[in-house]
Amino acid sequence: MQFDTREWQRLDASHHLHPFTDHQQLRQKGSRIITRGEGVYLIDSEGRRILDGMAGLWCVNMGYGREELIEAAERQMRELPYYNLFFQTAHPPAIELASLLAEVTPAGMNQAFFTGSGSECNDTVLRMVRHYWASQGKPERQVIISRHNAYHGSTVAGASLGGMSGMHEQGSLPIPGIVHIDQPYYFGEGQGMSPHEFGLERARQLEKKILELGPEKVAAFIGEPIQGAGGVIIPPESYWPEIQRICDHYGILLIADEVICGFGRTGSWFGCDTFGIRPDFMCLAKGITSGYVPLGAVMVSDRVARVVEKGGEFAHGFTYSGHPVACAVAIANIKLMQKESIVNRVHDRIAPYLQRRWSELSDLPIVGETRGKGMVAALEIVQNKQDKRRFPTAAKAGLTCREFCFNNGLVMRAVGDTMIISPPLVITETEVDNLVNLARRSLELTAEGLLG
Repeated sequence: MQFDTREWQRLDASHHLHPFTDHQQLRQKGSRIITRGEGVYLIDSEGRRILDGMAGLWCVNMGYGREELIEAAERQMRELPYYNLFFQTAHPPAIELASLLAEVTPAGMNQAFFTGSGSECNDTVLRMVRHYWASQGKPERQVIISRHNAYHGSTVAGASLGGMSGMHEQGSLPIPGIVHIDQPYYFGEGQGMSPHEFGLERARQLEKKILELGPEKVAAFIGEPIQGAGGVIIPPESYWPEIQRICDHYGILLIADEVICGFGRTGSWFGCDTFGIRPDFMCLAKGITSGYVPLGAVMVSDRVARVVEKGGEFAHGFTYSGHPVACAVAIANIKLMQKESIVNRVHDRIAPYLQRRWSELSDLPIVGETRGKGMVAALEIVQNKQDKRRFPTAAKAGLTCREFCFNNGLVMRAVGDTMIISPPLVITETEVDNLVNLARRSLELTAEGLLG
């Protein structure tokens, strides 16, 4: 269809309900219509080029328009466009991808359960964790501990595992058997402590919660290596080793939600590698196909898989588990990453450059902190740099900055008054310069508007 922008917006307003959207506000404003993608840029219906500083939703790692991924989808469409993995059946793309994932994930992770998304991964993990303990005659081990402000998807189970109060208020969540401890957000909550002390304090809340509930009732702890949608919360170095120690001491299963951190985002193949985590489960999605086709996978450790395999039928799965086209694109994506040494490039070259340039934004009067790891970064908008005082909520500082970014040709996301980026891993130094320059200009305009 060849419509102009206004006609697309009219049809969108008439027939389309968007995710995570105030629709009354959107109807007044009109949707931004994206029509094409090239490399790290989006092109809208008005022909404007926009640097995608969020890689879609943390997922377009290899950039837009990669023919290798497009051709893989086309070949598989012609050969076997669909079949399921039920009824003791498999197909080559699912088998090959499971084997390839065992190769790139940490040692001891050799079994893959396929899903359609990260949310479905976390639903799967909740059920598999409880099935694991029930298979060992311990069905009372039901409770999964998560963190406030964590994001683990938007299904009922995923939103419950997550710790976002706004999501919990809609639908009487969390469901029973899920509890939360505090996040390791040093900038916002670590006043009066060193990063090392704060990391230990937050990690040791896990032990306190286990003892409060009773170790015999706790099944697992779930965490993102870096909390992404919560505002790129990077834990102090003391945090994950202590979490690992506590899980090991009490025999608690450890779930690493790698949906955002996985596939090179942190400068290693996975956030587990970056932070030295030894998980029992890994939830993978987004970057597994560079976002070209929906796909998720739960990697299961050998010790857990052995129990699950002996526990009778695991009555769980999805119509599109291991969709052959999605698996074919994932295989092509991972092999392309290997061919182009993307993880090494991120670790050795582009991530250090991004973090160095990003840190330069800390000289702006409304930036209270810049932080980052690998190819994710954040900055805090503040009214006062000395005491880190925020602008009044009514000022909507983050949303104001986000609008300036869009108008200047940059996608930079606002989480409250925290601005975050997660650009494609293939971004060049010149494109990083452009990103930082656009961010600087947008922050300057935000400062002018808020400070006068």
